[in-house]
Amino acid sequence: MRFSPSFLDDIRDRVPISDVIGRHVTWDRKKTNTSRGDWWACCPFHGEKSPSFHCEDKKGRYHCFGCGVSGDHFKFLTELESLNFPEAVERVADMAGISLPAPDPQAAQRERQRATLEDVMEMAAAYFEGELQGPQGAKARAYLRDRGLSGRTIAAFRLGYSNDNRSALKEHLASRGVDREQIEACGLVVHGPEISVSYDRFRDRIMFPILSSRERVIAFGGRALSPGAPAKYLNSNETELFHKGNVLYNFARARRACGQDGTLIVVEGYMDVIALAQAGIDNVVAPLGTALGENQLKLIWRVTPQPVLCFDGDEAGQRAANRTVDLALPLIGPGRSLRIAVLPAGKDPDDLVRQDGRDPFDQVVNSARPLADVVWSREAGAGVFETPESRAELEAKLKQTTGLIADESLRRHYQQDMRDRMQAFFGYRNREQGKSGRGNYGRDGGGRGNFERGGGGGGGRPGAQSARGMVAVSERLSRSGLVRGHAEMPSLRETVLVMTVANHPQMLHDEFDELAALEFEDKGLMRVWQVMLNAASAGGRFDRERLFAALEADGQGPFIARLESQIRNARIWTATVEAASEDAREGYIQALGLHKRTRELKWQKSELERDIVECEDAEQSYAIIATLQQVQLEIARLENQEAIIDGFGVLSGRIKGGRGSNG
Repeated sequence: MRFSPSFLDDIRDRVPISDVIGRHVTWDRKKTNTSRGDWWACCPFHGEKSPSFHCEDKKGRYHCFGCGVSGDHFKFLTELESLNFPEAVERVADMAGISLPAPDPQAAQRERQRATLEDVMEMAAAYFEGELQGPQGAKARAYLRDRGLSGRTIAAFRLGYSNDNRSALKEHLASRGVDREQIEACGLVVHGPEISVSYDRFRDRIMFPILSSRERVIAFGGRALSPGAPAKYLNSNETELFHKGNVLYNFARARRACGQDGTLIVVEGYMDVIALAQAGIDNVVAPLGTALGENQLKLIWRVTPQPVLCFDGDEAGQRAANRTVDLALPLIGPGRSLRIAVLPAGKDPDDLVRQDGRDPFDQVVNSARPLADVVWSREAGAGVFETPESRAELEAKLKQTTGLIADESLRRHYQQDMRDRMQAFFGYRNREQGKSGRGNYGRDGGGRGNFERGGGGGGGRPGAQSARGMVAVSERLSRSGLVRGHAEMPSLRETVLVMTVANHPQMLHDEFDELAALEFEDKGLMRVWQVMLNAASAGGRFDRERLFAALEADGQGPFIARLESQIRNARIWTATVEAASEDAREGYIQALGLHKRTRELKWQKSELERDIVECEDAEQSYAIIATLQQVQLEIARLENQEAIIDGFGVLSGRIKGGRGSNG
């Protein structure tokens, strides 16, 4: 029985390759990283004592560095269990919960036709490439030079040119033996009952080949060179090969560029993708001239759990972002969401990297906001909330919006997050009103606040004086101990990071370079960390006993005892010596993510506070305050999050989420 490539791709995508292989091997706990889908074991194809057999869920491939075997789900089963190919497909399809397709006498014929059409599209792409470099392509080459594209970039993306002749491509393909039906089936000509003679679909356009996930040419996009063209960009029509809603431009290249830990970035168009690639940013895709669709978003999530979507800073960009939010909310789930970045007004990615290199675009991506932030800003920024009725209306809108989330657990967390944001904002607003006698939550701040001047003057946005007052409030909050529970102790999260490594020093041995780059706010912890790093780099035998001896010799014994009490009183069991190494590592990864995010936010907060002090423009001060409030809210939420890890994992002999005594 013959299976279509799309069917095989579907079941491979639904079943992690580790699920297929895991029935036959025991995964090595030290080398395997389950959160990344990176698995190691002793090879089942040859005898060995140390694990050299590796598989990656993201790529759906396995490889043994000892004996050299490699392949996918089906090859593993055919070679290890001696199944034939249809039997292997049936086994994986059962695991995916998919029925095998019914026998179709026409399927083989369609598959042969599809392969033939791909050959025709390849011939067309080569023809367009040649035209770009020929005499008629001079105008197109000049346009690409003006856009800053190098010859190497043009070749890498196989850019081409379609001349203005109505039948040039059609005649070229016919001369190569391609019949009329094949040319029409590829969508390369315009034809139909009302058209007596078909003619080339693309004329006088820069040509962008669109590739499948297997990197075969399946369609084209064309950018008009004539200002009088009816459409600036024109795509191939839907064909046997090409379904626009299931394809992303540059997907195959971007997926490779993402590697193990990267994320996909989504921009608007072909030229944005190409310009970013030339600047060294390869992990970028674009929809094909339309808004991002559901199938395209699902395709992105196969590669990265939290892509960054870039939108223009104008009203059109805002509308596009809102459409994407509405599309994504029913589809998100645990570990599957998105972040949204807003480009500077009047700039697109091509503009940013062409003028100043990749740094400005990297800054835009790094400032991308989580989906929850965007939901809050959109709903809270749509009105003035001076009365209980208006605040109740906001609460209803937020509940309605978060109610779109299909996953019950995530929906509950989103709704709690929105309640926390409302309580934090309106509670802060009420305190400000008590001081000044007035206050207003205004329209133009993304829901982040509009504080009027104190006293009896008319309503207005804050000037520099009230902005500096905001900084003073922020500083008082930091000194008050409300953000950090115990002023005399380091933050719990920093303690968790240090004590997890201290109690499981193998982590220092395995990931020394990454850990050596960590920094902590608490000077005492930085001293302890330096002693630990020095001990690990000294060579010789290295274990927990030697590490604690080095800490004692440096006079850190009493401080370490206090840190140990801190994590046990907080019941952060994964940071204790009794935790299984796998649980300790998982807890460390979670705490590290929160730690990095908190440091980033605090740096951003200090920069905003400096900008407020220096700013003399009332309008600009208002915008800075709006951003500062959101940053403070996020810092407070992270700092007050008590349950960094929910107890030991199964490997530690405890039920996940348990809170019993550690004995």
